[in-house]
This record gives sequence, C-alpha cells and structure tokens, in this order.
Amino acid sequence: MPSPFPGMDPYLEGEMWQEFHSRLANQISAQLLAVLPPSYTALLAKRYIVDQTSLDPRAIYPDVHIAKIAESLPAYTVDRGSARGRLSHLPIRLVNPQIVTEKIPVLSIEIRDVAKRRLVTLIEILSPANKRGQGAWEYQSRRRELLKRHVHLLELDLLRAGRRIPLWGELPPAAYYILLSRADDRPATEVWPVALTETLPAVPVPLHRPDADLTLDLQAAVTACFDLVHYERLLDYTAAPPPPPLTAEETAWVEATLQGAGIRPRPVSTP
Repeated sequence: MPSPFPGMDPYLEGEMWQEFHSRLANQISAQLLAVLPPSYTALLAKRYIVDQTSLDPRAIYPDVHIAKIAESLPAYTVDRGSARGRLSHLPIRLVNPQIVTEKIPVLSIEIRDVAKRRLVTLIEILSPANKRGQGAWEYQSRRRELLKRHVHLLELDLLRAGRRIPLWGELPPAAYYILLSRADDRPATEVWPVALTETLPAVPVPLHRPDADLTLDLQAAVTACFDLVHYERLLDYTAAPPPPPLTAEETAWVEATLQGAGIRPRPVSTP
C-alpha cells in the first residue's frame, strides 16, 4: 500500500528522513528534467552540514538519554581527625549523553543554463540539520548569500520540527511550508502553508525571463518515493509519530487516518 496519509507522511520525520531526503531530491530532479527546455538542466548538488547527534544511529532527536546508577561504589573515607570527617553521602553515577559531531550529506537541486552553467534556480529541501544548532546558523548564512545573487530560491520545509525560516510578518499556522523567493521580486516571498491533513501543492519553478515557470508537483514526487522504496513497510505506524507532539486535533486525525487504512495505532499522547 502507499502512505496512508494524503500529503506528507509525518512518520518520515525520524530515522528514515535522510534516506527519503535523497530520494525526494532525485524525484524532483527527474520530474523537472522531463519538462525543462533544452537550454536548461537540473543537477543534483551535494554538500555537508555539521550537526550534533547522539551515537544512536537511529536517533534524530537526542532529547532523552538513558542513565544507569552504579550498583556499588567504594566507600571513600578520611581519618576521623580530619577537618572534613567521614563522607556521609555516596555519589550516584550517571552517564553523560553521548553527543558526536557529524557531517550530514544534503542534496539540493540546481537548475542551470546549459550554455554557461549559470545557476538559475536553487531548490532546497530542508533537513533537520538545517533547522537546529550550528546547521541552522550555516543554512541562514548560506541563504543570505544566495538572496544577494540573481538566483531564484525555492525552499521546501517538509519538517514539523525545528526553526522556521525567518520572514517579515507572521507565518500562518501549518505543519509544512513551501517558500519561493524570485530573484526579480525581492524582498517579497511567496509562501504556501500546508496543513498536516492536506496534499502537497504543485508550485511554480521560475526560470530566466521570458521563459515561463515550470510546475513542480510535490505530491507526485513524494508518492513516487513511496512507490519506489515502499516506506510504508519500514515505518512503525503503530507508534506515535516522531516529535514534535501533535495537537489534540491532529492526533485524532492521524489515528482516524491510520485506522481507515487498517492500522491500529497505539494511543498517541498529546501535550
């Protein structure tokens, strides 16, 4: 079966995200290559983001660590005549969270003109590493430099967790956001807010004038990833979705959607 959800699958925002991120970049590139004029091409560009994660390779959000109390500790004592006297309390032994710095590979899609290889449009799929810690700072710095150039920037924030892209004005509440900054229309930014319950939109991909915009069908790209990899076999739909916690309304909808697909989830806790 495909994903039980009509739009973005919230269960992807966990251990499978890195794999899905790469597949989605490939599907977007393939979709655009099929409709691009001969004077353009769509290339995959890989870079690495410095991120801090736990040593557990399955963990994306190291918010909790396991602490173990030592079964026995030596009874440290000093002479009775000492000014400090005998230690009356023994310490317990806890474990520091194991945090390591990793370089996370991230794929972007670059639309370039064939003649001079100039970058025309950059499509960024935000990763968890783009939205927290040093990775968020690196992404915002890179973004500021891109906005100074005559390059269209299309950003796909398909993650509920992490920092949102800073904009003037308040974003309407939504689970996901698509943002388009056209090189010839700055500082304005077009924003598509997408609720958890909605399908992903088809959005424009601008080229050099006078060439017309292309249309990127994001839902078709996500569906193609499921058709190829069958993430529905890998995701544990009986558990709660990865953080952040759902609202009560979202929880009810997720549980009803899963039950409609024949999946009986364990009760999902809400804040």
